[in-house]
Order: sequence, then structure tokens, then C-alpha cells
Amino acid sequence: MNIDWAALGTVFGVSLVATVALVGLFTLGIAGLARQPEPAERGGQAGGSMVLARAGAYVCFGLCAAAVAYGIYLIVA
Repeated sequence: MNIDWAALGTVFGVSLVATVALVGLFTLGIAGLARQPEPAERGGQAGGSMVLARAGAYVCFGLCAAAVAYGIYLIVA
């Protein structure tokens, strides 16, 4: 049995980078959804920044779903 160590290392590296990227995107999405408006007595303004944070979170979740769908496509095809 002959193991191609270079190919194994490449697969390991790509898997590690993809995993860290997906976990990072998902974490950004959770952080965007968890953001709470700052109270008005502390000078906070509800509105624009909350909408932007929520939209960014949905974009992050969408990218995660796209990456998972692409991985499933690669496995099936």
C-alpha cells in the first residue's frame, strides 16, 4: 500500500481552512443576530445599525448554506 502524503496533506489543509472559514462565518452570523439596540438614555439609536447587523447575519448564514450545498454537490457528482 502506497500513501500519497502530499495529496493527504493538501486535503487536510483545504479541509482545515474550509472548516475555520465556515465556523467563522457562522459565528459572525450569530453575533449579528445577538446584537441588541443600545438604550436611548445612553445615546443609542435603534434602526440603521440593527438592520445592517441583521442583514449581515443573514448573508453569513446564506454563505454557510451555499458552502454546504456545494460540498454536497461535490460528493454526489
